[in-house]
Amino acid sequence: MTSNPTASFSLSRRHLLGIEGLSAEEITGLLDLAEEFVTLNRQVEKKRATLRGRTQINLFFEASTRTQSSFELAGKRLGADVMNMSIGNSSVKKGETLIDTAATLNAMHPDMLIVRHSASGAVELLARKVDCAVVNAGDGAHEHPTQALLDALTIRRNKGRIEGLTVAICGDILHSRVARSNILLLHTMGARVRVIGPSTLLPKEIERFGVDVYRDMRAGLEDVDIVMMLRLQRERMSGSFVPSVKEYFHYWGLDEAKLRLAKPDALVMHPGPMNRGVEIDSAVADGAQSLIREQVEMGVAVRMAVLDALSRNLPNA
Repeated sequence: MTSNPTASFSLSRRHLLGIEGLSAEEITGLLDLAEEFVTLNRQVEKKRATLRGRTQINLFFEASTRTQSSFELAGKRLGADVMNMSIGNSSVKKGETLIDTAATLNAMHPDMLIVRHSASGAVELLARKVDCAVVNAGDGAHEHPTQALLDALTIRRNKGRIEGLTVAICGDILHSRVARSNILLLHTMGARVRVIGPSTLLPKEIERFGVDVYRDMRAGLEDVDIVMMLRLQRERMSGSFVPSVKEYFHYWGLDEAKLRLAKPDALVMHPGPMNRGVEIDSAVADGAQSLIREQVEMGVAVRMAVLDALSRNLPNA
C-alpha cells in the first residue's frame, strides 16, 4: 500500500465547502483517488471498510434524488452507517432554524454531514456549528464542488487532460452553482472557459471570473473541446428570464447542427436532470459524443474519494 501515492493523500481541511481555495494538487489528488474507486465500483465486490464505525448523515433541505443517492451509495460502499434526512418537509416548516438543526445533529455525534440547501452560504454557516466533517452538496447558486470534481474526472478520463482544453458552459449561468464550481476548477487546472447564454441568464460582471462571454450560441461553440449544458432552473426564477421554452431551445438548446460547430471530437456533458427539448436534444443527449451517463458513474467514485480523503482527518482515525 505504501507504493500507492493516494494511500497517503488527504485534504488539508476539515470540510469540503467549495472548489474555491482548492489547489491544483488537491484536485489532482482527489481525481487520482477517485480513479481507484471507478475500478472498485466495476467489480463484484464493491465495498471497503474505510468508514466502518463512522456515521454519515445526508441532510437535504432541497430535494435531489441523484445527488443524495450518489452520496448514500458512496458512504455505504465505504462501510459507513448512512442516514438520510429530508428536512424540507419537516422541522424547518415547524419553525426550527438552521442553527437549531445543527445543534440537534451535533448531539448525535455524526462523523460526516452531507448538506444541500437552497440558500447560498447556509452550508458554511452550519459547518461552523458542528464538530464533524461537512461536505457541500449544493448551496443556492453558490457552489456544488463534487459535481465539478466528477465533471473534471469525466473530462480527464476521456481527453487525457484538462489543461489546455476549451470548455463551453452553456445556458442558465445565473442560477447555476454547477457553473461557478466548474469555472473555478477548470481555471485552476489550466483549461480555457467560455460561458454562453442569453443576457438575462448571465450574471453581472461575469467577466471577472476570467471567462470568455458569448451571447450567441453558434459563435461560442466554435472549436470547443467540451460542451457542458446546464439545466434551465425555472424553480429559481422569480421573473421572466426567457420568452418561451420553444424559443429558448431554438437559440440556446444543443442540437446536432449546433454541435457540429464544435471540434469534431467534442464531447457533451450535462449535470442532470435533463430537460430534453429545452436545453438539449435527445439525439445529442443519447448520441456517441455524450458523456452524460458516464458522469453519473463518476459521481459515485468522486464522492467516495471525497469521503475517504476527509475521513483521514477525522479524530481517532
